Amino acid sequence: MPPPLPHASQHVHIALGERSYDILIGAGLLDSPQAWQGLPRSAAALIVTNATVAPLYAARLRAALAPHYRTVHQVDLPDGEEHKDWPTLNLVFDTLLARGCDRQTVVFALGGGVVGDMAGFAAASYMRGVPFVQVPTTLLAQVDSSVGGKTAINHPRGKNMVGAFYQPLRVVCDLDTLKTLPARELSAGLAEVIKYGPIADMAFLDWIESNIDALMRRDAAALAHAVRRSCEIKADVVGVDEREAGLRAILNFGHTFGHAIEAGLGYGKWLHGEAVGCGMVMALQLSRRLGLVDEAFAQRITALIARAGLPIVGPALGADRYLELMRGDKKAEGGQIRFVVIEAPGRAGVRGAPDDVVRQVLADCTR
Repeated sequence: MPPPLPHASQHVHIALGERSYDILIGAGLLDSPQAWQGLPRSAAALIVTNATVAPLYAARLRAALAPHYRTVHQVDLPDGEEHKDWPTLNLVFDTLLARGCDRQTVVFALGGGVVGDMAGFAAASYMRGVPFVQVPTTLLAQVDSSVGGKTAINHPRGKNMVGAFYQPLRVVCDLDTLKTLPARELSAGLAEVIKYGPIADMAFLDWIESNIDALMRRDAAALAHAVRRSCEIKADVVGVDEREAGLRAILNFGHTFGHAIEAGLGYGKWLHGEAVGCGMVMALQLSRRLGLVDEAFAQRITALIARAGLPIVGPALGADRYLELMRGDKKAEGGQIRFVVIEAPGRAGVRGAPDDVVRQVLADCTR
């Protein structure tokens, strides 16, 4: 029998057969004994966090895990997308090896998307796989990156190009951690919330438009609904297409352009969610130029992205540089860029586009 859910929490189930797991969503989960019940027991656990999050929440997580593990180790990584690389990943492996951790050691990822991706990749690789748990502390991580098993580090030639699909045992989303989130990070997370509307659920888009001000001021009920509904949509997609053979690619709406922005500017100059927000504007204009949606729909979503405090005009890297970077995107096939476009409100698809049309979009959307 599964452990009882913590009081006042919600859960979303990811149905993946023997790799199935729950996402727990609620306030006060870090300190809730029930949130950590039913996980594998071993001699040791390792908390992977960063220099920003550790002073805020690491001691509380260590206290919550102490009854279940003889030793709880911790490694604090430098903070920022620019550190999502091999040298920083090796800090996790160095700690695991130096502490004599075996293949029963459970890795806990405490932080945002960068921490979650690197801790998950380390867990997938160490001794060919050790169990891990996601404990996301940013809105972006709670609604997107902690869910679905994508783990990776960046390469100078492309974002998330080195990694593995590796599912966590559980995702624990303590909504109280969003209270300490900087405003810029909150807006970045809203980009990943907004994307779910045009690709899958227009009713959710309507709700976001009506509640964007509440989300921006961190209304607890609004954030709880946004996290839960986002996770439900992603769970449905991942349950059908775990390894992105088809449908799951729609979750990358805005990401082809966005990843080019991140790599072109240098990782860390723009937050991931900022690049995705601007990338969605570009993808909407591409969808319009391909005759899939009208200008009114594109402007509706663009206005919402702006209300979320996100950039809607991209950096002037030059069309040639954008195209070069996007040809290295994971969805590209034989050098042909594949874009996630909106085929109709609430439905997305993946297709190619002529370079001259992409250049027109970039001319309209950058400066």
